[in-house]
Amino acid sequence: MPEGLSPIEVGKKVHEHTKEPHQPAASAGANRHSRAVQIGEALLLSLVTIAAAWSGYAAAKWNTESRLELAQAATLRNLATRADLSALSTRNFDSSTFNAWFTAYTLDDPQKQAIAERRFRPEFKVAFDAWMATDPLHNPRAPPGPTYMPQYKLADQAKAQALDREAVEASAAGNHAGVVGDDYIRITVFLAAVLFLVGIGSTFKLHAIRYALITIGSLLLILATVLILQQPGLPG
Repeated sequence: MPEGLSPIEVGKKVHEHTKEPHQPAASAGANRHSRAVQIGEALLLSLVTIAAAWSGYAAAKWNTESRLELAQAATLRNLATRADLSALSTRNFDSSTFNAWFTAYTLDDPQKQAIAERRFRPEFKVAFDAWMATDPLHNPRAPPGPTYMPQYKLADQAKAQALDREAVEASAAGNHAGVVGDDYIRITVFLAAVLFLVGIGSTFKLHAIRYALITIGSLLLILATVLILQQPGLPG
């Protein structure tokens, strides 16, 4: 009999020849997908790491700026309170010297009036002379006393008002810095979510799931980047 293959053996050989070429192709495709996923995850991790580092650093700087501004505001308020108390003390002294003069005036004692006037502060003497020029003894529209005159000024009171304004500005700046710091912390949370997604993605063997997690992480990274660009830079 001539040597040859039976139909069954021929079928086996054909099946083997048709199957073998597809196995390397499938394996190569799987390797390409795996490399693409790994490259995507590595790229996403590197970008997220840089963004998270910047956001965390900016949050720390703005929180520090907030504490400094609020501390400065508290210091300014204390100084304003001291200046205000000093102004109040000066006003009481001016009132006491004026009361002494007025008492001497009602007693018609020019000598005691002169003594009382010598006790006037130079700034109060200016207001007193301006008040006397209004003829308060005969003019019913004259101000009640020298302290009601526009010439009456207290340096400490003006200082207290200026310090109060500075304290308000410092407090507002501190509150703004705190809000910016909180915004940067919120952005860091978004970036941490990206790291979490990439981390759990490596536990899946299905490429579709890993691609989906990379896509979601990329969207969160874009959102975080937009939010970072909307924030002010580092405090000066």
